[in-house]
Amino acid sequence: MKIISFYLPQFHRIPENDKFWGEGFTEWTNVKKAIPLFDGHEQPVAPLGNYYYNLLDPKVLEWQAQLANKYGIFGFCIYHYWIEGKKLLEKPLELLLKNKNIPIRYCISWANHSWTDSWGGDNSTLIAQTYGGEKDWEEHFQYLLPFFLDSRYIKVEGKPLLLIFNPEDIKDLNGMLDYWQRCAKKVGFVGISMAYQNYYFGMKKNRDDSRFDYGIEHQPAYAFADHRSKFIMWIRQYGYKFLSKVQKQTGIKINMDITKLEKMDYSQVWERILERDPVDEKRIPGAFSGWDNTPRKGKHGLVLTHSSPQLFEKFLTEQIRRAKEVYKKDMLFLAAWNEWAEGSMLEPTKKDKYRYLEAVKNALNKNGEFPNYPF
Repeated sequence: MKIISFYLPQFHRIPENDKFWGEGFTEWTNVKKAIPLFDGHEQPVAPLGNYYYNLLDPKVLEWQAQLANKYGIFGFCIYHYWIEGKKLLEKPLELLLKNKNIPIRYCISWANHSWTDSWGGDNSTLIAQTYGGEKDWEEHFQYLLPFFLDSRYIKVEGKPLLLIFNPEDIKDLNGMLDYWQRCAKKVGFVGISMAYQNYYFGMKKNRDDSRFDYGIEHQPAYAFADHRSKFIMWIRQYGYKFLSKVQKQTGIKINMDITKLEKMDYSQVWERILERDPVDEKRIPGAFSGWDNTPRKGKHGLVLTHSSPQLFEKFLTEQIRRAKEVYKKDMLFLAAWNEWAEGSMLEPTKKDKYRYLEAVKNALNKNGEFPNYPF
């Protein structure tokens, strides 16, 4: 079973984040400033040994790769930010490409969403995601090509695996995908194995997903769609944007405090996941270690309570079995390797040490899947 873990590269400084959030900002800034918001709320969460690493150091990438291999993680799915030629947070991925000695498989997920002030509560746009035409498609493909050619890049039947976070946002999606497939074949690939990550895309009947090989059940977000009321889902997806527009057009100050802290039970969310059958043969199952995005969103956040490495191991063991027997897949996408400000990580913490990584290894062992794929 190929467990592929989502990987966030925002653990180093960039000028844009310095401008938006203050000089020296990285994801660790949010993690360190977190506070408990209710009795029993365990914040802040600290890395083991206070290892607040900097992803501009290749030694950090090597440490992460060795840790992933030891505990059975097949590879990372690394978020990539491209806004019509503008790159953001690209340095860790480029360092990985440059340092061929780092033993980790990886693929790319294009996180094609605008950067907004959702952490501050009003969802105003900081950097808008925009899309160009054929010239931009060509430039983007040429940027991705050296990664595709890397022997460590994850491929499916010889085709590099590429995820798009939110395909429905791309106006000429089919034209772009067709262009990229032609480009891939010109350089000797059979094609590109395309997957979409945003659960909304697969849920909407008017969306044509025929050019995608896979739909990733990105957990726990996929489960939240089942668990939340339609009103809360609308507020979370559109409410801030709608009210911000009204405020801008009318000049009337609107109280943007429209969502309060949400709490859900970890086991109940996982049970939703395990009850849901794949809607078609394209689905690749997902899993998650935990969730608490209050380091980012404070009182607007969502916390899954009563999580633990023991429960994670129990549910992951079952999801690996279902991946093989129900989904008929040899891949599973796990959130996440290092989403520290969303409370979704496998990396060792001061409290749990290596127990979440040990849970992955144990779950694989219980399914007869470890050792996994020695690098």
